[in-house]
Amino acid sequence: MKYYLSVLAGAMSYGILSTIVVLAYGQGYQLGEVVGTQLITGFILSWMLALYTRFRAKRKAQAAGGQAKVASASPTQVFTRLTWKQRLMLMAAGTPTVITGLVYYQSLRYIPASLAIILLFQFTWISVLIQAISKRQRPDKITFLTLFILFGGTLLAAGFLEQGISKLSGLGIALGLMAAVSYSLFVLFSGKAVPSGHPAFRSAWMVTGGLILLCILFPPTFLFNGLIWSQLLIFGLLLGFFGAFIPPVLFAIGVPHIGGDMAGILGAVELPVAVLLSSIVLHEHVSALQWFGVVIVLIGVALPELYKMRARRSRSTPVYSG
Repeated sequence: MKYYLSVLAGAMSYGILSTIVVLAYGQGYQLGEVVGTQLITGFILSWMLALYTRFRAKRKAQAAGGQAKVASASPTQVFTRLTWKQRLMLMAAGTPTVITGLVYYQSLRYIPASLAIILLFQFTWISVLIQAISKRQRPDKITFLTLFILFGGTLLAAGFLEQGISKLSGLGIALGLMAAVSYSLFVLFSGKAVPSGHPAFRSAWMVTGGLILLCILFPPTFLFNGLIWSQLLIFGLLLGFFGAFIPPVLFAIGVPHIGGDMAGILGAVELPVAVLLSSIVLHEHVSALQWFGVVIVLIGVALPELYKMRARRSRSTPVYSG
């Protein structure tokens, strides 16, 4: 049960971010300052965890009494030093997270947080589309059914049927969909970048690559003009903790034990958490019809994973003949 709760808590942490960003904008802070403090916090925490993990592994190796026993330890206890080529690959794989954060947080200036997170969740079908194009393979029937459910749920959850798309910011919607595309690329690239590396160091190097890109796009002047010691530091600590640190750590703990399929289902809790907080904290109006759309989107996210789990269970069940 603790592994399920670990993944669930990690996904809920992601759902908190949009509310914190809107509150930071309310205090007058700019996009580069918000994302910059988040990544710097995530960078520090990620490397502290990576170095602590290595220190702890060395202590266990010494207690085990030599390399012979260490060789039989679990993969999380054994460290293979990454080459610079592997480090650069991980840093490159981490750059889409910065693009995602920039366009997603910028969309919050034009559209409600409850709508922004729904648009971000379109990465589910965008990922399917990208994979279908790259593999030149037509999606199966369950995928088409899922896309249909997601599209209908999005129309309801976003309030398009109630308000009409003309009342919403076209730029905000475009930015939200761009964030979904960028996040889809991150999901695809991160899983293929040095999968043999230890999760703590993979995460640390990806955050490092993202921070370098951000410093190029938005030089961190807030570190030198004293702005970092204002409320910006509090927002940065919260965003870094809940966005760049806690989810990767909790996912690294829970996902290997419950599997990627179940993790994908539990990860969808990010959506209702973000919508609920935007309603309670930001006082955004979320109608009953929109909540119904959120439920439909969650069903659409879970449907293919449940279908795969059922198919595997049916294949593993022995068939007896008289």
